[in-house]
Amino acid sequence: MSATAWVLHVDLDQFIAAVEVARHPELRGRPVVVGGNGDPAERAVVATASYEAREFGVRSGLPLRLAAKRCPEAVFLPSDPPAYQEVSDRVMARLREFPVVVEVLGWDEAFLGVATDDPEGLAAEVRHGVAEATGLSCSVGIGDNKLRAKLATGFAKPAGIFRLTQANWWDVMAGRAPDALWGIGRKTAKKLEEAGWTTVLELAGADPADLASRFGPRLGPWYRLLAGGIGDAEVTATPYVARSRGRETTFQQDLTDAGAIAEQVGLLAGRVAEDVAAEGRPAARVEVKVRFAPFLTHTHSVTLPEPTSDAGAIGQAAREVLGRFELTRPVRLLGVRAEFPR
Repeated sequence: MSATAWVLHVDLDQFIAAVEVARHPELRGRPVVVGGNGDPAERAVVATASYEAREFGVRSGLPLRLAAKRCPEAVFLPSDPPAYQEVSDRVMARLREFPVVVEVLGWDEAFLGVATDDPEGLAAEVRHGVAEATGLSCSVGIGDNKLRAKLATGFAKPAGIFRLTQANWWDVMAGRAPDALWGIGRKTAKKLEEAGWTTVLELAGADPADLASRFGPRLGPWYRLLAGGIGDAEVTATPYVARSRGRETTFQQDLTDAGAIAEQVGLLAGRVAEDVAAEGRPAARVEVKVRFAPFLTHTHSVTLPEPTSDAGAIGQAAREVLGRFELTRPVRLLGVRAEFPR
């Protein structure tokens, strides 16, 4: 007897905020807001907020100035996409070690296609594997299609597992507003409410022709399908292509000697060059990261004259970039990264 086909949706909890807290452990338990260059006075919006900040009504897309008013105690940090991409790459690589098909949706989420008789058991293994590889927490939704798996994750958060299938669809979803569905936003939900469809159950029973006349021949009937929990169950593998290779070291005792700092950068560059060679693709850019005590992080980078896998060229570039830093403070962490051509 063959195993049942399932779709799992893996969603990293408060991903960007969690990455920043991992980099700044002293912020654990405090409200953290990430966005723009970290200045709440600038014209930028929240990229993400920790759960502690969300308790004050801080959400993604909220202007930073308004976030500061709602949560004066928040710590504001600049967005660092390369760091998030690096952690995301590690998460997706770990997911690919399971006997599943992985379809990446973004930095912090992916669908897994699998045939198993114990989806909850696999979900627990996935959660443990991600935590072991990255130190991050994730939630896992289990469904008989992508729509239900995606929605299930919302009920699993934070750090949980939830199953949503045809068997419990109406028990869970019938009385909820239409914007509880993946694909229906607040504006559409308001229009549906104005037309008399205020719950998922009512929308599922709507006349397709009526929906088509109000929302168009494609969207209208599609809303009705969503309300019934009907969706695609095929998970398509997303090829994994690393965008960079990097190494970094946090020192137990801060470095203060310029020679020692240069030596460590050289060692890191050598390890990165080995990774680049193993990847089989030349590096186009080299970046050096320096974290000064206590937690002030700066990065500089240089574009290579031409893409190369030569260890000497990568090391020379790293040393050149290091020369752009003012090494006037003790150094807590050093990192070297090689980026591949895009």
